[in-house]
Amino acid sequence: MVTSPALRDVHVPHAYPEQQVDLGEITMNYAEAGDPGRPAVLLIPEQTGSWWSYEEAMGLLAEHFHVYAVDLRGQGRSSWTPKRYSLDNFGNDLVRFIALVVRRPVVVAGNSSGGVLAAWLSAYSMPGQIRGVLCEDPPFFASELVPAHGHSVRQGAGPVFELFRTYLGDQWSVGDWEGFRRAAGASASPMARSFVADTIPQHLKEYDPEWARAFYEGTVGLNCPHERMLNRVNTPVLLTHHMRGTDPETGNLLGALSDEQAAQVRRLMESAGVKVDYESVPDASHMMHQSDPARYAEILTPWTAALAP
Repeated sequence: MVTSPALRDVHVPHAYPEQQVDLGEITMNYAEAGDPGRPAVLLIPEQTGSWWSYEEAMGLLAEHFHVYAVDLRGQGRSSWTPKRYSLDNFGNDLVRFIALVVRRPVVVAGNSSGGVLAAWLSAYSMPGQIRGVLCEDPPFFASELVPAHGHSVRQGAGPVFELFRTYLGDQWSVGDWEGFRRAAGASASPMARSFVADTIPQHLKEYDPEWARAFYEGTVGLNCPHERMLNRVNTPVLLTHHMRGTDPETGNLLGALSDEQAAQVRRLMESAGVKVDYESVPDASHMMHQSDPARYAEILTPWTAALAP
């Protein structure tokens, strides 16, 4: 078991100093911005991402909030934990982080799988920890192997994850980037083709590809079905829904979740008795917080300001 921060020495400096906290099983890496007297916001990155995907957004949000951005286990400088990647483990790491570091009620904003974890925290965190959650283009249902509604992970991002599993391997045990490039370039999946690059992108260098295998094989959410989780949320939610559609050749999902899945998500959350706001931004990229941080801050800031203290 890897309990120290990630052992691969691949990291680069960033605008905010990085800190680490011992959460027991793992050491979690994070950065902060803003005045500690302002309301707290916790940012959770996407799969393959590290805290610094929020680097520009943090500067904008720091005008209004005390911002924390984290690396989840298996990403960035946080510990890599072979055979221990699951939604429940990711979520419980964040519960500990809030208890030990934030130490007050917090608004959580997560992108992609980080958005799924934002909903997890709304459903399963300790009482009083969470004020509200922004789920930024999260793959609800679409990251499950056997979803209750709509496309599965293998009809969406799955082809990318399968290539990561095959050509990169758990803990980069294979590391065949050239083989990955060739296979991704020849893939029928537009999503896989979009990952082709001459050199390994920095965010992938900091990522344990076992994450991808856990999603592709369905083990990541084995004990956390999305339908049950969404039925248990108990804080206000803002769901943003970005670019989407289906591939005319394969019928596979383009984007994080379909309109049908987004409608089911809203229905389930509302049935739990919480207020759910929905922002449809089909022209936004999946990682709006990184590609258009000003727009992201313009959505998050007023919604958070309207929440109860």
